[in-house]
Amino acid sequence: MGISYTPKQIAKKLSVSTTTLRRYEELDLVPDVPRTASKRRCYTSFHVQAFVALRALIKGYDIPVVYDVMRLIKKGHREQALWLVNLQQYNIQTEKQRIEEVISLIRKTDFSSYRNILITEDMRIGEVAAIAGVNPSAIRHWEKERLIRSERNPENGYRVFTQRELKKIIIISSLRKTVYSIERMKPLLEALETQDLTAIEHSFQVTLQKLNEQLANQLKGISEMMRYIDN
Repeated sequence: MGISYTPKQIAKKLSVSTTTLRRYEELDLVPDVPRTASKRRCYTSFHVQAFVALRALIKGYDIPVVYDVMRLIKKGHREQALWLVNLQQYNIQTEKQRIEEVISLIRKTDFSSYRNILITEDMRIGEVAAIAGVNPSAIRHWEKERLIRSERNPENGYRVFTQRELKKIIIISSLRKTVYSIERMKPLLEALETQDLTAIEHSFQVTLQKLNEQLANQLKGISEMMRYIDN
């Protein structure tokens, strides 16, 4: 007969509460746990590895994604789980490329074109939103928060944005996915106004470092997940 573990033993190993373990069970994230004649949970090494994989994945991925992956594995849909994890790897790679692209943009003195699109000094909000990859409503919100500003076309009253404001919008759209709050963004945008590029580049380098750490955590999570799958 294999070694069995109590909830307290696993909780201690993972530095979580026994309540957390039960919640994971209730959420259908780990294999069904057998009970003893006295109705006590009786975990095996298979359950232990499931919990270890779950906790490791949480460090590198969004919780809803982790829960979907663990449920797929439990149902035997292992290939689907692996493809879902692979998609997250693709997403973080895309995010890294986007950040590096923005760093290059900050250093760029000639901003007459971006991604092969001609940039003018009087672009309407729809054009700017399409170039930056954000919703017009987001741009209106940032303008309300005084992160950016538009001018008005005297002929038709439409909002128009300059090259400088578009560059700000692209930077904001990149930083909003990190820990940067609106208040933290303001000094960076002011630095852009004064051409103090060092402060802005530092912020993006910090963002890249966070992505590096997330990638490392994701790979550790995958390693534990594969041990669980192959168990």
